[in-house]
Amino acid sequence: MNTSFAPQLRIPAIYMRGGTSKGVFLRVEDLPEVARTPGVQRDALLMRVIGSPDPYGKQTDGMGGATSSTSKVVLLSESESPQHDVDYLFGQVSIDSAFVDWSGNCGNLSSAVGPCAIEMGIVPAERIPANGEVEVRIWQANIGKTIVARVPVVDGQVQESGDFELDGVTFPAAEVGLSFMDPAAGEGSMFPTGNVVEELEVPQQVAASGRIRATLINAGIPTIFVDAAELGYRGTELQDDINADGEALVRLEMLRAHGALRMGLIHNLEEAATRQHTPKVAFVASPRAYTASSGKAIAVEDVDLLVRAMSMGKLHHAMMGTAAVAIGVAAAVPGTLVNLAAGGGDARTSVVFGHPSGTLRVGAGVDQVEGCWVATEATMSRSARILMEGKVRVPAEVLA
Repeated sequence: MNTSFAPQLRIPAIYMRGGTSKGVFLRVEDLPEVARTPGVQRDALLMRVIGSPDPYGKQTDGMGGATSSTSKVVLLSESESPQHDVDYLFGQVSIDSAFVDWSGNCGNLSSAVGPCAIEMGIVPAERIPANGEVEVRIWQANIGKTIVARVPVVDGQVQESGDFELDGVTFPAAEVGLSFMDPAAGEGSMFPTGNVVEELEVPQQVAASGRIRATLINAGIPTIFVDAAELGYRGTELQDDINADGEALVRLEMLRAHGALRMGLIHNLEEAATRQHTPKVAFVASPRAYTASSGKAIAVEDVDLLVRAMSMGKLHHAMMGTAAVAIGVAAAVPGTLVNLAAGGGDARTSVVFGHPSGTLRVGAGVDQVEGCWVATEATMSRSARILMEGKVRVPAEVLA
């Protein structure tokens, strides 16, 4: 018997679904001291919690679910800002590689932050009504933005059960309203090239002409929007149509890398491999009927446009919340590819878009300041639910 290995660490944690994602939520103060600040040891601990890196791609020896939607961690702490209740840091854990991507937010898990902060006792008790709704003010630390979550409360407890249905989630739950304030990501312009549509140079493997039209936007999360038809798609594709096509995945990743370079997010194409979470790639199309992955029929009149988005190298099964913000903002700006797919015009304050699992409505407010477009707010509804709470166990040698 080998007695040289220490007992496992036991770390308080909540395993939670938010929107169409789920992840492990932890309080910073509950982490081992060496992991309470950013760095190699924190990343090593969180990767081990999730079960990465896993060359088998299954995350069997951890809490991850072997998809981009389920390989996630969230760190919460009492906010240092008097204008906020909770500081929220999101980590997208690579499944088969040894890194955690901290470059962006997760809009889906944002819906779980308010309920989780209340459950953890981070939100002051005096702010929680006996019945009604509590507005949780969240500081999104990855991108330095404010999110306001409206969390329903019954008998002083977060209401989790309800009749709100979210396509991509099997069971109904209570509705959580989200407002993403000033959602343009990062410090630069919302349209980093200054144009709402850009001619992006790409390899001929992506587009035979070596060029493709793209809307490059920083809103919610940096996103590259292209016309589905220019990629040879209809906009009605489901996961297997893309994810089972190795050549398609390669060309879409090439597109992502070239878009990231044009947006100034990376300095050379090789850097894209170590920045998997951002930017996102999405392709858009005008409305047409299709059958969602659940078998639900989506009629032409049900949607304003169709959107399919890539996440961590694969087509997402529904839609990332942050990408939904980008869709809403881009749809509100005249002349973007998203706006044109939705029929054009400059009076759109909300759109309903079709994704592989169904539909989603997102609202956005935009304005022009000194000739530049800015986003003031984006809104949507999601749901969240605690799946398990207790302590996650991690081999102690991960911090050796």
